[in-house]
Amino acid sequence: MLNRKHLLILVLGAVLGFFVSTATNVFAERDAEAVNSIPFEGLRTFSEVFGRIKQDYVEPVPDIKLLEDAIRGMLSGLDPHSAYLDEEQYNELKVGTTGQFGGLGIEVGMENGFIKVISPIDDTPAQRSGIKAGDLIIRLDDKPVKGMALGDAVKLMRGEPGSEIVLTVVREGIEQPIKIKLIRDVIKIKSVKSRLLEDGYGYIRITSFQSKTGDNVMDALGELKKKGDLKGLVLDLRNNPGGVLNAAVSVSDVFLDGGLIVYTDGRIEDAKMKFNATPNDMLKGAPIVVLINAGSASASEIVAGALQDQKRAIIMGEKTFGKGSVQTILPTSNGGAVKLTTARYYTPSGRSIQAEGITPDIPISKVKLEAMAQGDFTPIKEADLTNHLSNQATPPKKNDIRGEESAEQALALQDFPLNEALNLLKGINIQRQVKR
Repeated sequence: MLNRKHLLILVLGAVLGFFVSTATNVFAERDAEAVNSIPFEGLRTFSEVFGRIKQDYVEPVPDIKLLEDAIRGMLSGLDPHSAYLDEEQYNELKVGTTGQFGGLGIEVGMENGFIKVISPIDDTPAQRSGIKAGDLIIRLDDKPVKGMALGDAVKLMRGEPGSEIVLTVVREGIEQPIKIKLIRDVIKIKSVKSRLLEDGYGYIRITSFQSKTGDNVMDALGELKKKGDLKGLVLDLRNNPGGVLNAAVSVSDVFLDGGLIVYTDGRIEDAKMKFNATPNDMLKGAPIVVLINAGSASASEIVAGALQDQKRAIIMGEKTFGKGSVQTILPTSNGGAVKLTTARYYTPSGRSIQAEGITPDIPISKVKLEAMAQGDFTPIKEADLTNHLSNQATPPKKNDIRGEESAEQALALQDFPLNEALNLLKGINIQRQVKR
């Protein structure tokens, strides 16, 4: 079961979207051990450099800025998801758990000094203006982003609703940078959308994993069932960047009849957790097709991996992003926090998807999709990020642990993968009737 010291929260905008846990017991327990291992020669060098900057740099720099920048550099050198959050950034992260924030609606990460789009969020200025997964943002208005901290870039993208910002974007397959004007808005993320595709066949799209997403999925299924018995369901996780770990567990639990959902493993005991489903499959065995693509990350991959390993659903689409690490938020005494990668997570069969992703049971040809869309872009994946964690093909000992389609387009069935998923569900039901 989940350690009570942890409260899992959603990261939106400022980091790669995906899932984190908050620990209230910070560094005190390990201070004594840490002090004994401090490399004093290295600290002497740090002190020398610090003194040189204070004395010789062209402009005076506050001590606190130098120290916080040093901490940021130390953490950013570990992997793409570890970071230092000052008080303002930490508060913004906590606000993200409400599913409402001001800005453009883009899940972003930093790569080689530039901002790279993980995915636009449905029904936001970013999605409506044509921002695509894999876009490289090189300017925010007239300010170049090269070398800019991710938090500072996110701060520039946020602003008063109704205000304008121009993003200069480099896109694969287009020679010249593109300038895209966006109007900021209050981003209210409705994480679950649903309707009937046809009589007996339901559709649920999860845009992100928030604290109430599991409950929202159950409510959506309840509403669909009021319209008649469900013979099959399409669960759409495309361009879903992740979110709360507990929500991924809750969503998986809705469709499973017991068994392991996911487990995590790291160096410290608190990083070793396992999550099991209860015997309450709300669909009572009706077939499920899960749609995924390169923008499906983190919590999305937990759900897809659990349903795939439990043989509860057929996974269709493209290989996923490949973020299989857990970040723990450790509050600091100055009101900020350290976001530190503390574990990898594993699917029920023991697979680590870190930098590998979930491979669909039925691939949908990317070439075919691009031809249909008359466009071309290369989506960013975890394995493309600098300093990404390596995949551990053989998991550690587990201590007895076993394109940016809008909702309207999907609902109108103007969507090749969705059409294929619906046809597959119908075919499964025909086979079941024949066997009877």
